[in-house]
This record gives sequence, structure tokens and C-alpha cells, in this order.
Amino acid sequence: MLQPIEVRKVLLQKVTDASGLEELIDKGTFRADDVVGVVGKTEGNGGVNDYTRLLADRAFREVLVAKGTRSWDQVRQIPLAWSGGTDGVLSPHATIFATVPAESAPVTDEFRLSVGVAMSDPILPEEIGRAAMIEKVAAGVRRAMESAGISDPADVHYVQTKTPLLVLDTINDAKRRGHKVWTEDTLESMDLSNGTAGLGIAVALGEIEMPADDQVMNDRSLYSSVASCSSGVELDRAQIVLAGNVRGIGGRYRIGHAIMEDALDIDGVWQAIRNAGLDDLPVDCPHPRHLKGRLVNLFLKCEADPSGQVRGKRNIMLDDSDVHWHRQIKACVGGVAAAVCGDPAIFVSVSAAHQGPPGGGPVVAIVDLG
Repeated sequence: MLQPIEVRKVLLQKVTDASGLEELIDKGTFRADDVVGVVGKTEGNGGVNDYTRLLADRAFREVLVAKGTRSWDQVRQIPLAWSGGTDGVLSPHATIFATVPAESAPVTDEFRLSVGVAMSDPILPEEIGRAAMIEKVAAGVRRAMESAGISDPADVHYVQTKTPLLVLDTINDAKRRGHKVWTEDTLESMDLSNGTAGLGIAVALGEIEMPADDQVMNDRSLYSSVASCSSGVELDRAQIVLAGNVRGIGGRYRIGHAIMEDALDIDGVWQAIRNAGLDDLPVDCPHPRHLKGRLVNLFLKCEADPSGQVRGKRNIMLDDSDVHWHRQIKACVGGVAAAVCGDPAIFVSVSAAHQGPPGGGPVVAIVDLG
């Protein structure tokens, strides 16, 4: 039977700080054994060798083991999707999803937040960027939908994945077994893994038909409007956290999404917040004060526009040899979205191939309806 969801955001005072999670457990907000997933931002470089993700991951899992009854092997199966890089004003934090007993949550027949999680089958290095990975991610997303009690893809508003990327060891492993990888550029493989996962989400939710291998990273008209995909060295399969709304599950929270058409699209951010349930916001010139503490968090994907322009004006993000565009666009969109909600502790992730339109990306809001 589905249980209501409690969702809380905690700040990270250092890379290995899991005190926010520990405090919520100690206060009885939820039990350690009821945590079903975490989505967080760490303060590293956001690149292939960003080991802050590993440090945060270890810290949070240690608390779940120490405070609960699950074994280390069981806790390892909980999706903890860490995205590295808090460029600009972005602040390291984590959003924690846990189930709570039905009697402890508000009862309502209205749509409220439900969360499902899943792990895909192992993804081999030679499958990254190809149909095999798309199919494995899609199968995992369908399992996550089932665990969330969602049958209609229209009720899914956010799918966060964490998938493996390529490093020298895995590239050589594929070669030893007689296979060729899509790319030997490990940083490019981050974009590739994210994009392939985005296509898997889109296939699972019926947003697109199954693409051909040569469409991956090339046909940018193919995308998911609810995908947020990250990748790293710390896993060999897709971790999937899926969030949507279910009628009658109860609880205080609701989720919605929209699309930022470009890096400056503040209207897209406000639309996501409205779609999540804050429909009392002013139509013209909304301000952070109108949120009244009801916004739990924002989750955004972004990328430098492949045209090298924003609203017809040239920028040099894609030509800059000193600072990679990943970091520049993350800082830009993070500043825009933080100004909208008045809070720099928001989830902004870069590399949005097949996740929203070129130069834009999905934006997701979770709100507390009380």
C-alpha cells in the first residue's frame, strides 16, 4: 500500500556533513528505514573526477545504517543521486524523500506527491550512448513508476537518474572484451550518459518512440520534459528517483514541472511553481515573498545553447578555453532561478542533452500545501 511522502531539504556545511539527515531522524520527522531516496548538490568541480559525490554519498549512507535496521548492502540499494558543482551562488544541499505512516499525514483526495525508486540492470561501458542503455533506463523508469503507484505518464513530473560515465578503466575493459565505446573523451561521456538516460526516460513515458543509435546526441528534437540526468564514476547502473502526483495518497506535498526555453526564462520557473499547486501567485511580477515559505525546492537542468546565442545575442561559453561551459551555464541558470525563489540552495544540473529543448531544460518544483 502506498504511503504519504515527507520531503525535506537540508544544507551541507561541509562535504561529509550528514547532520541534517541525522537531525530529522532524531526528531522523528521520519525513520532512517523509511528514507527512499536523496537528490543532492555537492561542492566539487562537477567533472569526471569530482569525488565530493562519493564523500557525500558515504556520509549519508553511514547515517542510514547507524540510525536504522537496514544492512549496508540494503542501504546501498537506495538511490542517492548526487550532482557535483555549486558554481556561482548555488549552495550545497540535499533533498530527502521518505515515507511516513498514513495517520501522521494530512488526508486528502487531491493529488499529492508520490515517489518511486529503482535501479536499472548493470550498464556496460560499450552500451553508453546506444540502444541497450536506453532500453535499460526505460525499464528502470517503468519499475519506478510502478513503485510510485503511477499508471499515467502524465502524472510523472520529475525523473532524476544517476548513471555511469566512461573512465580509462572502463574504456579499457570494453576493449579487452572486444567492444568499442561511443567516445574515449571521458568528459564528453558525461554529456553522453546524461543524454542517453534522458532518451530512456522519454521512451518509458511515451514522449518519443525508441530512437536509433545514430540519433543519440544528434537529433535534439528528441527529449524528455521531466528528465534530470546526472552521471558519475561511483556506480555501474542507473539509479532512478521518480516523482509524480497520486490522488488519495495523502500528505502535504505536490510536484509540478514546466520548461525553461532558454537560460533567462524566469516565466518557466514561475510556471513550474504554479503547476505544482501554488496557483494563488500573482500573474504579473510575482516575487519571492509571494511564496510564503511554501516552496520546498527547485530542480533544473540546463545547457549552453548550441547556437552560441541567448535571445539573439552572442556569448562565448562554447568558445571559452579557460572555464568549461558546464560551469558557466550552471552559474548563470542558478543565479536566475535563485533570484526567482530567493534561495540559492536549489538543484541546478548541467549537461541537458535530450532533457528539454536545446539551450533550455526542464524545471521542477515541489511545494508544501500544508
